[in-house]
Amino acid sequence: MQKEEWDAEKSEQVLLDEWEAVNSANALWARNKKEVTDEQYAEFYKNLSYDTQAPLAWSHNRVEGSTEYTQLLYIPAKAPQDLWNRDRKAGIKLYVRRVFIMDEAEALMPAYLRWVKGVVDSADLPLNVSRELLQESRDVKAIREGNTRRVLSLLDDLSKDTEKYTRFYAEFGAVLKEGLGEDFANRDKLAKLLRFASTGPVRAEPVEAPESPSTSSGRTDGLVSLADYKARMKEGQAAIYYITADNRAAAQNSPQLEVFRKKGIEVLLMTDRVDEWALSFLHEFDGTPLQSVAKGAVDLGSLQDEEEKKAAEAAAETFKPVLERLKESLKDKAKDVRVTSRLVDSPACLVVEDGDYSTQLARMLKQAGQPAPEVRPILEVNAEHALVKKLEGSAHFDDLAHILFDQALLAEGGLPDDPAAYVKRVNALLV
Repeated sequence: MQKEEWDAEKSEQVLLDEWEAVNSANALWARNKKEVTDEQYAEFYKNLSYDTQAPLAWSHNRVEGSTEYTQLLYIPAKAPQDLWNRDRKAGIKLYVRRVFIMDEAEALMPAYLRWVKGVVDSADLPLNVSRELLQESRDVKAIREGNTRRVLSLLDDLSKDTEKYTRFYAEFGAVLKEGLGEDFANRDKLAKLLRFASTGPVRAEPVEAPESPSTSSGRTDGLVSLADYKARMKEGQAAIYYITADNRAAAQNSPQLEVFRKKGIEVLLMTDRVDEWALSFLHEFDGTPLQSVAKGAVDLGSLQDEEEKKAAEAAAETFKPVLERLKESLKDKAKDVRVTSRLVDSPACLVVEDGDYSTQLARMLKQAGQPAPEVRPILEVNAEHALVKKLEGSAHFDDLAHILFDQALLAEGGLPDDPAAYVKRVNALLV
């Protein structure tokens, strides 16, 4: 071999050795996790994501089997500003045998986990893989499923640290709920990770506060898990009750909660915009059905005694002539009018049949510029309320009927179709 050729080969080998050394140093995910410190993991995350804050948690694993790959996945401490822009490209970095392939490989993570940062290094994918091929590859599907399971397992571990999970849920809890409608295979795991505000358990006597927030199992900064709710259900309670509203105040003060408050039954308060849609995919938790307090006729089963049931039936029969007049007066607004057993202090409320769109969901769809069905709710009236009793024989029956309906609409966060007409009716009765 000539000296020049030998020198060229030697120089090339030196360059390759240097490249391998640099590549090995940079590929933190390729190292044994026992050799990597927490500080190194955090620093790598900041360089990877351009985030100034350290991550809340991470998972580093080498997966072997029919598909071989290494995953290093991070849960950020802060949500990106464009988290709710589902058209934005989001995903994790894809490498094939430590060769960089793609910056945002969205095929490797479901949309509801689009906030996860990290790296996947595959030993099986071809170096010339494209975004189109990623959508069709069986190996990619296996990696995606593995990544999803790993993140959900990581969140389950994180939920045992109340302070960290509180921070996580405040940033990503709402988007996590999207998974109920997108990831049927992991729906049960997702349900265990969800947290909601609630009316709180009704206790016979005050209980001392726990020594630290983390001692309250399943709770996250005043929020409660479905498992925690179920564990303290009243004896004879057959469902997990919830209500959806635009905000917590509207939910907590809803007339539809009155009988539940009277009976000491806890109700979950769901106020994220995604809740109504997401809950349409979650019908039960651990064998217990979920029931909206604003849908269908209220049925408390054994929690409602026989005397109350008989009194409600008698009131409905006595009030029948007034109900018929109300139905006629409100035929363009209400699908039906009936006597209710869910109200205690309020004169009326609006509900819909099980399976129907709620008035709140219809409003949200219209606000988003999407087609929404015309919703005609059911007006339920409290036959024992003084205002409702005045209906019989009133010279202003039609005005009172429309006021009852519009006030019930206002109480749930809606607006009358004709606000000026509502004000005019109220003013006429005041004068």
